[in-house]
Amino acid sequence: MAALTLYELNSMVRDVVELGMPGSYWVEAELSEVRERSGHCYMELVQKDLTGNSTVARASARCWRSTWASVRPGFEQVTGEHFRAGLKVLLQVHAQFHENFGFSWIVTDIDPAYTLGDMARRRQEIIRILKEEGVFDLNKELCLSLFASRIAVVSSESAAGYGDFCNQLDTNAYGFAFSVRLFPAVMQGERTEGSIISALDAINSEADDFDCVVIIRGGGAVSDLSAFDSLALAENVANFPLPVITGIGHERDESVLDMVANKRVKTPTAAAALLIENLKHTYDRIVQAQERISVSVSRRMDYERVRLERVSGRIPVLFSLVKTRQQARIDSFFARVGAAAGRIVAEERLRLDRLSVALAPAVRQRLSAENHRLELLGQRISAVDPAILLRRGYSITLHNGRAVYSPGQLSDGDVIETRLAEGNVRSVVRNKDN
Repeated sequence: MAALTLYELNSMVRDVVELGMPGSYWVEAELSEVRERSGHCYMELVQKDLTGNSTVARASARCWRSTWASVRPGFEQVTGEHFRAGLKVLLQVHAQFHENFGFSWIVTDIDPAYTLGDMARRRQEIIRILKEEGVFDLNKELCLSLFASRIAVVSSESAAGYGDFCNQLDTNAYGFAFSVRLFPAVMQGERTEGSIISALDAINSEADDFDCVVIIRGGGAVSDLSAFDSLALAENVANFPLPVITGIGHERDESVLDMVANKRVKTPTAAAALLIENLKHTYDRIVQAQERISVSVSRRMDYERVRLERVSGRIPVLFSLVKTRQQARIDSFFARVGAAAGRIVAEERLRLDRLSVALAPAVRQRLSAENHRLELLGQRISAVDPAILLRRGYSITLHNGRAVYSPGQLSDGDVIETRLAEGNVRSVVRNKDN
């Protein structure tokens, strides 16, 4: 059996397509990607399941320049929307199979009366709910730290965007040091929402260790951005206690997550550039403040130097004036002290003279009184003088040098002495009771 060439096989497919599907069809689909090149429009069409999370059909479509130039202005004028990803559209297409380029749906008309697709309506509903809850701008109200360098990153560990982000920070032109910690998450597909929320929960438990959170996605289809139009994920980011920076989309695409984040950039490298620029701005402010302080201090020193020179020039004159004034004060003080001392000495001398005059009569009177008192005391002493009593015939009996007042003081054999006016008599006591 002879083998067919690829061209022959593709030609057969083309004939089957042209014969089996000769007409045009109206088809409703959601735009997951729209690109314009050389005047032509290239589209990626998707159909989601009823939950809106899983893609059940996907196809490529093209609108050639001649048709696109007429249908695009009419569509945008009627809908008030740019022809972009996220819209659900009604297209008139016919099938085309080219031997070299494969199968594609060729768009010949677009119904502008067909409104926004389910993806866009769901996004608007999420935005409405977030605004009603009062959290839509909550994360935007947080201020990115001037010294933000401790970065928590939510991304796929194997994503090229994460590597580009880290490399951008590590090789920054200013030598700024960043501390980056990855919290791995799935960044496309049905698991995206739950995976990112889990990563945010892990960061929240260590929130004091970080300055901000960066959610980045390294490339991927635009249709995968629908995972970031999630109410639960948007609420987590809106209420997060740290500023959240997103770099998950392309230049022309914006997810709900981008809308509620503190800052939104296009790519992971743009997120790194934002952080570098933030530190650069802080560094410039510090340098400018340093320069202003230096200039201010220099001016102040010049002013104080001139002022000091003026003061130092006035010091000798001031010192001379002060010295003269103080010397005059001292001289006046000494004069007043001398005069006061002279007055006090004169007053005390006069007082002493008065006291001396008054003292002599008092002394003489006191001496006379004391002499009279002594004479009286002498008379009293003379009256009780033992010698006088002895001359009168009295005697004194002594035993062991003590006067005897009672016979009870003596015992037989005691030697007593009797003192008389003209001598002493010794006796021995015998028969004391007789």
